[in-house]
Amino acid sequence: MLFSKLLIPTLKEVPSDVDITSAKLMIRSGIVNRLSSGIYEFLPLGVKILKKIEKIIRHEMDVIGGQEVTLSLMLPKELLLETDRWNVYGKELFRLKDRKGAEFCLVPTAEEGITDLIRRNVKSYKQLPITLYQFGTKFRDEIRPRFGVIRAKEFLMKDAYSFHADEFDLEKYYKIMFNAYMNICIKCGLKFRVVEATSGAIGGSFSHEFVALADAGEEEIVWCNCGYGASTEKAKCFKIERFNNDGPLNMEEVVIPNINTIVDAANFLNLSVKKIIKTVIYITDGNPVAVLIRGDHEINETKLKDLLGASKILIADEQTVISIINVPLVFLGPVGLKNIKIIADTSVIDILNAFVGANKKNCYIKNVNYKIDYDVDIIADVRKIMHGDICSICKKEKLMFSKGIEIGHIFKLGNKYSELMKATYVDKNGKKKFISMGCYGIGVTRILAAAIEQSYDNNGIIWPNSIAPFEVVVVPVDYKNSKINKITKKIYEELSSNGLDVLIDDRNERIGVKFKDADLIGIPYRITIGEKNLANGNVDLKSRKNTKSKILKPECAVAEITQMFYK
Repeated sequence: MLFSKLLIPTLKEVPSDVDITSAKLMIRSGIVNRLSSGIYEFLPLGVKILKKIEKIIRHEMDVIGGQEVTLSLMLPKELLLETDRWNVYGKELFRLKDRKGAEFCLVPTAEEGITDLIRRNVKSYKQLPITLYQFGTKFRDEIRPRFGVIRAKEFLMKDAYSFHADEFDLEKYYKIMFNAYMNICIKCGLKFRVVEATSGAIGGSFSHEFVALADAGEEEIVWCNCGYGASTEKAKCFKIERFNNDGPLNMEEVVIPNINTIVDAANFLNLSVKKIIKTVIYITDGNPVAVLIRGDHEINETKLKDLLGASKILIADEQTVISIINVPLVFLGPVGLKNIKIIADTSVIDILNAFVGANKKNCYIKNVNYKIDYDVDIIADVRKIMHGDICSICKKEKLMFSKGIEIGHIFKLGNKYSELMKATYVDKNGKKKFISMGCYGIGVTRILAAAIEQSYDNNGIIWPNSIAPFEVVVVPVDYKNSKINKITKKIYEELSSNGLDVLIDDRNERIGVKFKDADLIGIPYRITIGEKNLANGNVDLKSRKNTKSKILKPECAVAEITQMFYK
């Protein structure tokens, strides 16, 4: 392939509003063109990278029995109404009408489409299990597209769905898919961690995220050397033991006027923030609940939502709290709180002689103790994980925090969609049962961006060998020189015959310009052919990862590069 014949519009500068390194380098190296906010066009280099990522993913899917399909990019409104996701997705959903007024959406995910396909075509246990997968564009009307292709309005992903006779078979296949995703991440050359995660709008009983470690990532995860890992939304909090060993004291009401928060009140009395119990009112699916949390902790609304099985939760404002309890927010407390469900975080019930609001204006109570002075309906882990927390699994080491990019997410959906959409099969006893489902997504465009975020320098991208647009660039100092031209073509043919993707930079440009573009694009190996080295029968071989080059015979350069890809 000749550089002069390819559309590779490299740039020195990028628009000032591009907010992440991977997007800047993708634009500068001619991988993408930004058409609009959150919308990117992939140019020839970008397509070559995407195809290599797809090849790795497709191989792993085929090995575990996946069958490739191509589903529609549009879904009828009626399908999403069956699962209520027409309403759940809200403004993120791109909606459109045809000329007859029928309503559709551009697919954000394909659960409804694939479940409809299966319920139409799978009727017997003899047809199960089955796994279908596809590569396709997904669409989400992000309120604020950012981070280049990582959070864009359209993106390329592979989504797969498995269908099983029961949860036991689903569990077995989930582990197989888990290993396949591990292989994909490894083969794409990524540094990553697998963590437990929340299921979000897709739903299901259990899920794992595959997170590429990168400081620019918007995903925050915690992990421990014992092997535990989770997103900060999902992370289990270690149960904090009793704050001190004092005995319970009698309650004492304290009047403190002109105080804005319970923390301010505690500071006024010189009390530790760990002695405070904050009371927060939430409206969950229209019903109020009171949540008790320690003064230095924050409520994890995802945990709270999952605990209550609620579709929507909203923290109550001052006016709503007064209408429900007739007490301003700052003076809320658990003592004497009636006619409302009370949920306490596990860390709260062991606070001895706590400080709480008295449910009266300007009043607080000291020395409040669980089961003596107040009771609760539910005790559960509903707080956010925080720096310094101990791992809840090994109960020894402090959790470590990392930033990353979610590139893959796998779910045990169970019967969620099959029940809602009446996807059933007849078992060997002639009984009709709901199909158990698994869902497995991985972002092809996200893998591309994550690989750049993990490996670049001041000169440009440093691609992993497996997904680089070209493995080798051959740079003749003067392509019109017959001797240089001849050896250039010979090296190109030998490397190509060994199965490598090779680019010849045949442009009439200064050698420095060619070097800069090669480094910017991130091609793993560069062979430079000039008269000075060629006079001794040598060429210059340089790895993109190293600053030093080697002077070798052409056949030795070819052999060394080939060995790097096939060792």
